[in-house]
Amino acid sequence: MANNVSDSQNKILYALKDGKFHSGESLGELLGVSRTAVWKQLQKLEEIGLQVESVKGTGYRVLNGIDLLVKSDIFAHLRDSNRNALSSIELFHSLDSTNKYVREQAEKSDYSGSVVFAERQTSGRGRRGKTWVSPFAANIYMSVLWDFEQGAQALEGLSLAVGVAVRRALIELGLEDVRLKWPNDIYIGHKKLGGILLEMIGDPAGHCSVVIGVGINVSMPASMAVNIDQPWTDCCSESDAPIGRSRLAALLIDNIFDILDDFETLGFAGYRDEWQEADAFKGQQGTISTPRDSISGTVIGVDNSGAVQLKLMSGEVKSFIGGELSLRLT
Repeated sequence: MANNVSDSQNKILYALKDGKFHSGESLGELLGVSRTAVWKQLQKLEEIGLQVESVKGTGYRVLNGIDLLVKSDIFAHLRDSNRNALSSIELFHSLDSTNKYVREQAEKSDYSGSVVFAERQTSGRGRRGKTWVSPFAANIYMSVLWDFEQGAQALEGLSLAVGVAVRRALIELGLEDVRLKWPNDIYIGHKKLGGILLEMIGDPAGHCSVVIGVGINVSMPASMAVNIDQPWTDCCSESDAPIGRSRLAALLIDNIFDILDDFETLGFAGYRDEWQEADAFKGQQGTISTPRDSISGTVIGVDNSGAVQLKLMSGEVKSFIGGELSLRLT
């Protein structure tokens, strides 16, 4: 883990990650501090969203433990080809935003092929400036940087292709009914599971870099989700088997890297059929909202550029591409 927390907080996190009770005395010995100082450290854990249970005469525990991301575990799960393509993996206990951090690093050095994870984001955001709820060690918050040579036009539909990669990873994990909502949402059934946010750096007409942010709900505490303004779900609720966050992290890297490696050659057209098979809204009545107006029709899919297509009541088919647009069912 990166050293953006104190050594004491790091030690107490690793002590409590097993979900078992630990006495205040044993934690004090581990940290080399008094029991009062231990209590202060436990209060800090609650401030980042971990629920610490205290039982007099028994000690303290985090119910169900803490599934911390482990770099060596992520690396061990990766396919050999992607271990070689990976420039670096960085893990942080807390960042304001993984996308912001990656963008800042990219402006300083050659950072292509790097992946950053945070256990928690203090200013996580989704598309159109929406807040992304990011409690500690509950979900996946990751960003990837990748360099491209052919400019922005060759990247049309990239966010949708990344959606295909994320869906592949979730299916490998054993999840079912994973759907994609244009332009960047991951659904299971009719509930949102995750999202994708792309940001471009550099020359729109030539060499550029893309920051690819992915957020996936893994074991979202209900108490932390009160501000989510739509139906949502998480991986643990949708799976009968335990979900390991480090394994999911590796599956995401593998599948995203596979698509990024081929995207300039294949374009979105190479993934369009797979995206269409998973389209959460296809055949339903939907409304596209722009900053100025709204247009309704039947959602009939996406074209080779990744634009969503609506069939209007007149029979005319209209295409809409990214930007500040949103699509919802009507």
